[in-house]
Amino acid sequence: MASRAADALTRKRHKLGIHTDQDALLHLPLRYEDETRITPISHLQPGMQAQVEGEILTAEVQLRPRRQLVATLADESGSLSLRFLNFYPSQRKQLTPGKRWRVLGEVRGNMFGLEMIHPRLVAAHTPLRDRLTPVYPTTQGLQQRTLRSWIRQALTTVDLSDTLPEGLRRERGLLSFAEAIRVLHEPPPDADTAALLEHRHPAWQRIKLDELLAQQLALAEARAHRRAQLAPSLILTEDSPRLPQQLLATLPFELTSGQRRVVNEILGDLGQAWPMQRLLQGDVGSGKTVVAALAAAHAIAAGGQVSLMAPTEILAEQHWLKLNEWLSPLGVRLAWITGSLPARQRRIEVAAAASGEAQLIVGTQALIQDSVQFSNLVLAISDEQHRFGVGQRLALRSKQVDSSLVVHQLMMSATPIPRTLAMTVFADLDVSVIDTM
Repeated sequence: MASRAADALTRKRHKLGIHTDQDALLHLPLRYEDETRITPISHLQPGMQAQVEGEILTAEVQLRPRRQLVATLADESGSLSLRFLNFYPSQRKQLTPGKRWRVLGEVRGNMFGLEMIHPRLVAAHTPLRDRLTPVYPTTQGLQQRTLRSWIRQALTTVDLSDTLPEGLRRERGLLSFAEAIRVLHEPPPDADTAALLEHRHPAWQRIKLDELLAQQLALAEARAHRRAQLAPSLILTEDSPRLPQQLLATLPFELTSGQRRVVNEILGDLGQAWPMQRLLQGDVGSGKTVVAALAAAHAIAAGGQVSLMAPTEILAEQHWLKLNEWLSPLGVRLAWITGSLPARQRRIEVAAAASGEAQLIVGTQALIQDSVQFSNLVLAISDEQHRFGVGQRLALRSKQVDSSLVVHQLMMSATPIPRTLAMTVFADLDVSVIDTM
């Protein structure tokens, strides 16, 4: 029985994301209750969260408008109603007239005066706490006192050594990590509760900095890991087909300055020996497709294959029609692979991709199915990248025949993301923005 109860508590902890003592330490309060002082009843105002102490004058079970237990608590300054909409016989016995109780709750006003609904009862003359009482996010069946016990234990067992150099911490006027954590879990009575609740308190500022710093370090590590991987170095020589130049010559328009800039950024990445992972941003109509076509032409001229994946068949078909119009006259063989393709046509297109006959393969998520293989995939382009899961975008990396190489990736999005935010959230990506129409 005890084992089952312990297992149930463990499941509830895990539901809150608490698996270790470190997790418990970072399970921060939603709000606080002040059990450090007793407020005279005459000082109460509606909306206050307060603790009062007094004697029970009356207690009765009322049947209208519904069955409820109503008691009157009084101190030297005034009286207050206590209302319990759900109660046990033991609670009725606790509220015997003449007994003294300390009660904590939110003060409400009604036509008869002030009241508290379902206040917490504490034995009178219990020593006052010397810290504010934290109220934590919880789940059904997991009581606050259990959470508080776990977190108090974590405060004594977890190493709270600072992660920032002392000089930097002083220069920035930051609290130590240990001090910030203790203030958040056990604020002193004179703490600025408004700043705590609004996450403006210096303790919150320190935790926010640590969280952002940890994110940036993790993403920097991911970037370093990517730079350590090998990718095909797509450098054109004098003997390479002049496909990119031919495409530019046949286009019925000139590239904008923004397009030329991001094309140069992408081609610079493709010439490196580590995998490109670039996010191409631009409003609808800014010309992302022609940038993708030039990147594809460069990769094909270097002897590789390119895939372009879109989240819907309609969007994929739009890309296929435009790329076919631009590249087929230049001798590029395109393949079209979607889930709705007839079986016979699908076999032809899949075979063309696997043999290398098709140099540019356009389609939907069907491209990542195991049945679709490539001869020498070097560049994977995805449109509306935010509509694909990370696993879907990365699945094409495994399609490179040479397992020691990683495919270059170009992700396109028309969803506007401020550059500063993109650099923060996508720190493992390089970001190019077409800022001209």
